[in-house]
Amino acid sequence: MWQHNVELLAYEDLEGRSSFKLALQERDGRFILYVGALWHSGWSVVDVTEPERPRFLRWVEGPPNTWTIQVQVADGRMVTALEHVPPVWSSGGSDAEPQDGFYIWDVAEADDPRLLGHWRSGATGTHRNFYNGGNLVHATSTLPGYDGHLYVIVDIADPAAPKEVGRWWYSGQHRAGGEQYGPDDERRLHTGRPFPSSECPSHGLSLHGGAYVLQDRAYCPWMRGGLVILDLADPHRPELVSSLPVYPPLGSTIAVHSAVPFPGRDLVVINSEALRERCDEPTGFAATVDVSDESDPILLALFPQPRAPQGYDAPSFCEKGGRFGPHNQHQEQGLACLAPNDDLVYMTWFNAGLQVYDVRDPRDPHIVGYCIPDDPSARRGPLPATLVHQAEDVLVDRRGIIYVSEKNGGVYIMGFDRPPS
Repeated sequence: MWQHNVELLAYEDLEGRSSFKLALQERDGRFILYVGALWHSGWSVVDVTEPERPRFLRWVEGPPNTWTIQVQVADGRMVTALEHVPPVWSSGGSDAEPQDGFYIWDVAEADDPRLLGHWRSGATGTHRNFYNGGNLVHATSTLPGYDGHLYVIVDIADPAAPKEVGRWWYSGQHRAGGEQYGPDDERRLHTGRPFPSSECPSHGLSLHGGAYVLQDRAYCPWMRGGLVILDLADPHRPELVSSLPVYPPLGSTIAVHSAVPFPGRDLVVINSEALRERCDEPTGFAATVDVSDESDPILLALFPQPRAPQGYDAPSFCEKGGRFGPHNQHQEQGLACLAPNDDLVYMTWFNAGLQVYDVRDPRDPHIVGYCIPDDPSARRGPLPATLVHQAEDVLVDRRGIIYVSEKNGGVYIMGFDRPPS
């Protein structure tokens, strides 16, 4: 393990199951972590009240042949995405009819989720959704007649009968409505080594999610469509405020994977997702964006890429194998149990593990800590092609405890010792 200003406190193996997206709630003096699985269908529940001694509480079985990788928890409710498993990600084992949309759960009893309802997309399902309490889920969903994922607002006031109240999509996605892409967008879709292949690319002009909602704005990572800012004054009719394209030249097919606003700073941090292994795609990036004039967002600075530390077992992260590049950022989402998005960015970089950036000066982001765990010793799924560490999601609670998931492992629990200014 390689680390700087970040200490490993514990590792939770999840009874040998996989980990992916993370959510947390604080209830009755306890911190409970919810973990969406990557290579299994379902969710792990872990008590992390004592971070050095995590306690696995239970496994909640999901529907077979369905991706259950995304999870959100707030206000005593849990929203878990349901998605058809893309062929490149299948680990086999079931030919059951996959489910789509999302489940709504009661988690007032933190370690005993109770299913309340199911919203169905009618297509291949939802990816990373946004839910921070109340009656509205901001879903990243496929819908019949549309290419890729779009932004769908769903009312769950009656969780047994959830209903769509609004939607927004990128011009060209509504194929059934006769829309077509212009030449520039066709180029975005089909050039730059699309993933997984030029013959069968993922839809690169989709919302990847989640659409981060702050007050009456949604900050949407629209992949090769860039950062999209929407006005939600009327959630029945979201309206475009502005957009900031980044591809070409930056980013994979998922050129903007995350868009996280920093409250009170007129600042959004965006990043791409590395897709192809060994850096075989346009360069990945993370960046600060000035939204003080939201009609004209501007790129302020690119984050420095991590470099292999002294003594690392490969000449570079690209040569190490697996994916190298940004993936997920810690997202506060207005939840009191989580650390605020203020002047630190916690970001996973696949084989470069967790990287911590100081963004007090948004024009000078720099690395102030990292933790790169050792490679896993055994597979839990078919990827990456070379079995190396792949950090996936990151979440930080209000105590400063950091949780990082791993593609072929469980959850690493860490602490950050911030250096003096």
